[in-house]
Amino acid sequence: MRLKFIWIGIIFAILWSSASAATKFGLQSAQPFVIAVSRFFLASFLMLGVSHGIFRKRLPVGKEWKQLIIYGLLNISIYLGLYVLAMQKIAAGIGSLGTATNPVMISFISTLFLGQKMTVKNIASLLLCMAGVFVAAYPLLENSYASTDGILILLASMLSYSVGAIYYARQKWNDLNTLTINGWQTLLGGIFLLPVLLFTYRHEQNSWDYRLIGSVVWLALPVSIGAVQCWLWLLTVNPLKASYWLFLCPVFGFIIASITLHEPLGIYTLMGVMMVVAGLYIIQQQRAVKK
Repeated sequence: MRLKFIWIGIIFAILWSSASAATKFGLQSAQPFVIAVSRFFLASFLMLGVSHGIFRKRLPVGKEWKQLIIYGLLNISIYLGLYVLAMQKIAAGIGSLGTATNPVMISFISTLFLGQKMTVKNIASLLLCMAGVFVAAYPLLENSYASTDGILILLASMLSYSVGAIYYARQKWNDLNTLTINGWQTLLGGIFLLPVLLFTYRHEQNSWDYRLIGSVVWLALPVSIGAVQCWLWLLTVNPLKASYWLFLCPVFGFIIASITLHEPLGIYTLMGVMMVVAGLYIIQQQRAVKK
């Protein structure tokens, strides 16, 4: 189980970290909510078609609809709606860096409000991963731009993501399939964003060229479907340990942004990667204490 947890964590981090660069490419051809809503509808239709049409999984019932609405608002409408706005104002690498705030938020929210205990290994891993991320980010912060409002919007989106992760982990989903959960929360989140899209839409600012189509397809398939399915599985195993994989997202994000968008990558990135991997090793080695 531990090896599976590690491999799925790495796959999640790679796919999730690619979202920043993919969004930046899409923003060259379209408004942010055009990208977001198109992505959500494409991904949700595919997931629900497979879940209900091919696998014949059951529909949500009763209070499960309420849970899906709340989770869709937190994890799709608010989080990704704000995220795509922030990406207009910050570099792709800094957008990936924002994911590193989630383990911190999840850890402290769990500790303050849910009674989750923070062990010495938890704290050591947290501090080492945080330090590694900021070491890796140093050349990016020095050479790329980021506006104050862009950073604030990014942090607000990450707070919604962290609250959504904890909310999902604490709900009873019974036997509802994760693909079904992901499909419906994505569809509901996209529907909630439709009024915002219609209000802000400007035809002349959108061109369905290869950059926009490629961005939407990538964000819908590998990210919204692949990465989120991995994330939901990690959350069901251990939400606190799952959150630490978010520290790898900036590392992979820097590499992807360097290759695709030519953002800086050097010795600081290597040092940061080593620190993050060391921090992740500490938390993965932790064993449950037996009475």
